[in-house]
Amino acid sequence: MGGIGAWQLLILLLIVVIVFGTKRIRNIGSDLGGAIKGFRKGMEEDPDPAKPEQITTEESTSTDEQKQQEKTTAPRPTDTDV
Repeated sequence: MGGIGAWQLLILLLIVVIVFGTKRIRNIGSDLGGAIKGFRKGMEEDPDPAKPEQITTEESTSTDEQKQQEKTTAPRPTDTDV
């Protein structure tokens, strides 16, 4: 792009505005900006896949209690089942 000057860019911009119109160019710009913003937000919220989720002590306690309840409430085999 050896010899593109300010006048050539201005003429190119004028042609683009005439062909597409200011409303469509504005919509394209806002859509592109929204897409970039969403991409950046998604990259910031993405958890690190190398780190496993940690279980809090409350969750582990409730899980242990649930397992104990399942063991005690499970029906015991009778002589006829064996």
